Amino acid sequence: MAFNKRTKIKDLLDQTPEQQTITVMGWVRTRRSNKHVTFIALNDGSCIQNYQIVADPASIDEEPLKKANTGACIKATGKLVESQGAGQRTELIVESLEILGEADPESYPIQPKKHSLEFLRENAHLRMRTNTFAAIMRVRHQLAFSVHEYFHQKGFFYIQTPIITASDAEGAGEMFRVSVLDPKNPPLNDQGGVDFKQDFFERETNLTVSGQLEGELAAMALSEIYTFGPTFRAENSNTTRHLAEFWMIEPEMAFYDAEDNQNLAEDFLKYIISSALRHCKEDLEFLDKRASEEEKTKKAEQRNDMSLLERLNFVIENKFERITYTQAWEILKDSTPNKKKKFAFPIEDWGTDLQSEHERFLVEKHFKKPVIISDYPKAIKSFYMKQNADGKTVGAMDILFPGIGEIVGGSQREENLEKLVQRMEELHISREEMWWYLDTRRFGTAPHAGFGLGFERLVLFVTGMGNIRDVIPFPRTPGNAEF
Repeated sequence: MAFNKRTKIKDLLDQTPEQQTITVMGWVRTRRSNKHVTFIALNDGSCIQNYQIVADPASIDEEPLKKANTGACIKATGKLVESQGAGQRTELIVESLEILGEADPESYPIQPKKHSLEFLRENAHLRMRTNTFAAIMRVRHQLAFSVHEYFHQKGFFYIQTPIITASDAEGAGEMFRVSVLDPKNPPLNDQGGVDFKQDFFERETNLTVSGQLEGELAAMALSEIYTFGPTFRAENSNTTRHLAEFWMIEPEMAFYDAEDNQNLAEDFLKYIISSALRHCKEDLEFLDKRASEEEKTKKAEQRNDMSLLERLNFVIENKFERITYTQAWEILKDSTPNKKKKFAFPIEDWGTDLQSEHERFLVEKHFKKPVIISDYPKAIKSFYMKQNADGKTVGAMDILFPGIGEIVGGSQREENLEKLVQRMEELHISREEMWWYLDTRRFGTAPHAGFGLGFERLVLFVTGMGNIRDVIPFPRTPGNAEF
């Protein structure tokens, strides 16, 4: 049996009916029958459209037709003819039908009715058979492809940074340990602690939270690189914005300053969102309608003022507003919501870390365009960021989007060895463990910059979904490592 001779539904929709013989394969979405005819809605995942195939019970075997229930996988061969109904140009008149995989109609969970997102998370092994999740995965694919396409066209090199690491790039300490030691009876050192010298790597190691530090090493040789891989954070959080396993896009560029970094990030975001709008039109139109229906169930003050497609075009069509943290703080401090104590986190003293509600106010209410905030207080940012001449701020930047707040975080990196060491000492970061990172400042250092974009947060924005667990195939969260 030559399966690769099948015609995908995506390709079938554009064909002109000329009585040609076609073979389609896919999963039954619905089946409706009477004594004279059976209509089957088939989907193979190639597009959001189901394809109608028509069978005459008198002309084909009765057994496979009876087993073509919702969820069953079938192979159908027949003649392509002009459709008698609305919704598609052609339909397939079945001449032979084969069941590739049965689905018990009594126990198959994904029946043709509305299911809650929570129910579908519990059935994540099957949820991609629904229109919503199939659309999300196709959009996710296009976004990932566009990431590589963009950087390749720009002359960047794709670097695979390690998943197992001994460093904590973020300094938060929320990392998953990697060890082969017996957890019930680990070897101990003279101080009574675990003797990691006897572990596989002969030291304490973890799953990475970021490829940035290794990316910087590569940029000091190849000039412009990017990483795109899985990262892990052992943060015990069950919010709609957190995952324990997620993917990060992290470019690092030699000979870039803070402004160059902002320019690249803005251009990059516009490129990949434009690509999704161009290549995923039907999926995004479907997700736009879905998001609009969901908005109606929210309280008035929680609703988005723009539809999903309006938000995507809003990003593409507007030049991002660029302000400093101090300017943002002044705007927020004097804002009506702050004065009327509407913010859950009031803006008072300079140096306060901005929350999502503040970021969304700046984007959606004040500027009405995407916003890049730069020059954050040194005290609330990471050790590797370029220290500004004022001694209080660093060359950091965050990019804020409507409906989601921060989507990109980055900075010019501190290339001055003395300043970097001083900052590490202030934060009690070991110079001995980070000797390799400091070497890039000792041997041929250069001004450089980079940023990080959480891929799932991008997919969340582009698809209009409300929970990050719904934009990754199999989410990993506290208490959940199923599938």
